[in-house]
Amino acid sequence: MRPSEVIRRSTDYLERHGVESPRENAEAILAQCLGTDRAGLYARREGLDQTTARRFGRALCRRCSGTPLQYITGEQQFLDLRLTVGRGVFIPRPETEGLVLAALETLEGVPDPVAVDVGTGSGAIALFLKHRRRDAQVFATDTSAEAVDLARSNARRLGLDVDVRVGNILDPIPKALRGRVSLLVSNPPYLAAGEYDSLPPEVRAEPYEALVGGTGVHRSLVLAASEWLAPSGWLVVEIGETQGREVSGAFRRASLQDVEVLPDLASRDRVVRGRLPG
Repeated sequence: MRPSEVIRRSTDYLERHGVESPRENAEAILAQCLGTDRAGLYARREGLDQTTARRFGRALCRRCSGTPLQYITGEQQFLDLRLTVGRGVFIPRPETEGLVLAALETLEGVPDPVAVDVGTGSGAIALFLKHRRRDAQVFATDTSAEAVDLARSNARRLGLDVDVRVGNILDPIPKALRGRVSLLVSNPPYLAAGEYDSLPPEVRAEPYEALVGGTGVHRSLVLAASEWLAPSGWLVVEIGETQGREVSGAFRRASLQDVEVLPDLASRDRVVRGRLPG
């Protein structure tokens, strides 16, 4: 059976099981099993050997049972970076692309900036900042040793010099950088505990501690901002769509300036940023 026919049948199978974008999922899983890309799938004339067919079938079953596509293929595109992802580490979302672009904007005109990404996960934010600003000194932290290992692996594979450390918030960052950080950025776990049970199974397949936390980390970062940021340095955080008023209020009470709440592509509050007085 040619790959095009395999895709047609597996698309029907995924659709019957309620998987969104079933054809795109089928193509991505089959391409991963065959070690090719989408163009290679449709150019291929020979069918699947028995081993590949079994592996593909198992992957389809995992997808139907709620395993995220990215955990099956082992990768996720984030802007112009292709990241390795894996079970036990948060999968970067399109909303976070908006966060990192808003963060990058704050570094315009800042020579040799110092940036710290708190709760780095796969390293998406820190790596993209370094990718776009090769003159930057970029640090990243995470409480998960598994996430730190993955972020370091992504940094090595992409050839990006990012210093990734295990620890809570800013605890692992060299104390000599207090008062010298140009940018503190974070996509912290911001869902409320009561929201967790209503999440789709594929979201609940991701680490609980990377999803649930309310505004706890936001408040910790606001408290840390005056100690760690350089004059005119920025704090930029991702938020839940109902948290804009609360988090921006915390920024203002901490005397951060130019505080603004930025929307995502669906016009929902998604990013809060503000800077230390110059």
